[in-house]
Amino acid sequence: MPRLSEVIAALENLWPAERAESWDAVGTVVGEPGQDVTRVLFAVDPVQEIVDEAVKLGADLLVTHHPLYLRGTTTVAASTFKGRVVHTLIKHDIALHVAHTNADTADPGVSDALAGALDLRVVGPLVPDPGDPDGRRGLGRICELDHPLTVRELAARAAERLPATAQGIRVAGDPDATVRTVAVSGGSGDSLFDHVRAAGVDAFLTADLRHHPASEARAHGAHGAHQPLALLDAAHWATEWPWCELAAAQLDEISDRHGWGLRVHVSKTVTDPWTSQFPSPGAPN
Repeated sequence: MPRLSEVIAALENLWPAERAESWDAVGTVVGEPGQDVTRVLFAVDPVQEIVDEAVKLGADLLVTHHPLYLRGTTTVAASTFKGRVVHTLIKHDIALHVAHTNADTADPGVSDALAGALDLRVVGPLVPDPGDPDGRRGLGRICELDHPLTVRELAARAAERLPATAQGIRVAGDPDATVRTVAVSGGSGDSLFDHVRAAGVDAFLTADLRHHPASEARAHGAHGAHQPLALLDAAHWATEWPWCELAAAQLDEISDRHGWGLRVHVSKTVTDPWTSQFPSPGAPN
């Protein structure tokens, strides 16, 4: 039975904190280094619903992708919703560890898991990490399809393979255009359009696409020799959830190698904040 400090050391080896963005808040948020760990739960969001699930499961460690306190705080009072999360974790001896942008750029990382969920073959990173001589780490992934699909077929595959959300998959572009190459980036990806254009891909699948960046990205390719870039916009949570399964499998392998006997679980609780969608009558589909 490993101590928390041993498990955290293994997680830090997978996703070193120094590879996180300077604005990020990663690492261990709650936890006694000497406590024993037998059961681990992976999830995207460190929200109360997930913490309650960890309590019910009897987990000793919760690993999430999103930070609890990204912008800092002056209180952990239980009267605040994040403070209540901290109180619940401590009361039940559950540690919390966060791997965010250091998991985004890892090899394998969040976008590898997203590509894997869609059966896309990863060619390389969309934004390579200059500190990786092998050229495998970095933000986003450039991928190839085993055989061409239409935008409509690729969107249908994403809707089927990613966890179900109220949003589903929004598409910008000709649904009958042919797709052979795709850039993917788990989470918010509209800051990456320059890299997507430079990659020359047929489609870009990500989340949280805003009006102006999406409109400009479409306009860029409207008069070029290459077909206009198709955009597939999924729910933020759905694009990052596949990483939980990947990360759990990585920890399982480490546990087997060390003889730890950890019981590793992935939360299937949907923590996407959007709960319903009402299509406009007569809207294009």
